Amino acid sequence: MTKDDDETAIARRNFLKQAGVAAGSAMLTPSLVHAQGSAPTPGQQPALVNPEKPVPENITADEIKNLLKLEPNATCGFVRETYTSALQIAPGGLPAPFEKGRPAGSALYFMVTPEAPVKLHRIRNDQLYHYYLGDPLEVLLLREGGTSELIVVGPHIPGGELVQLFIPGGTFHTARVTGKKRWFLGARTEWPGVDPTQDVEMGNIEALVVKYPEAAADLRTFPLPAKPKG
Repeated sequence: MTKDDDETAIARRNFLKQAGVAAGSAMLTPSLVHAQGSAPTPGQQPALVNPEKPVPENITADEIKNLLKLEPNATCGFVRETYTSALQIAPGGLPAPFEKGRPAGSALYFMVTPEAPVKLHRIRNDQLYHYYLGDPLEVLLLREGGTSELIVVGPHIPGGELVQLFIPGGTFHTARVTGKKRWFLGARTEWPGVDPTQDVEMGNIEALVVKYPEAAADLRTFPLPAKPKG
């Protein structure tokens, strides 16, 4: 490599380094970067949550419910809808049972406690459970074809827990929290968006016991609080 080539490489690295610093500053405080052309001083930095301790260890379920404005829900413990797509799928744009039209998608927070489990129900829409905070959630799925499956949604990925769980539309399911904190905080996203007056169906335990005999004990006991683990 010649001296000119070496100088060109050094200049390129310096340029990329400076560009990266400017881009990082723009992501943090775009208004300051655009207005002044330089990174903010320490006194101008926005207040950021300590990434090592994002949530106090002693925070309670009631505190989180108040902070997130969660309300009791008929099927999913405590809930607040956070998003319904403004994009509407027109009537006839989807097959049954959505032929009358739906939002493109929807989302909500939900919290489960021992006294407020996910009750046995199904929705017509595909949905995804997301783990956020708290204890794991034991989810009992009644698959089409008469099989059942118990899956744990939680943070312990090496132990087989899932931080996301896909539940196909039309799948009866129920869930309960287990662990020391005694609460689970997660989210649910759905597509197409849910119409609660049309898309939600409560499950009949005894009727489903006949179809899923291997899950009979779980179906009858899941509404009861799970014993703490760990």
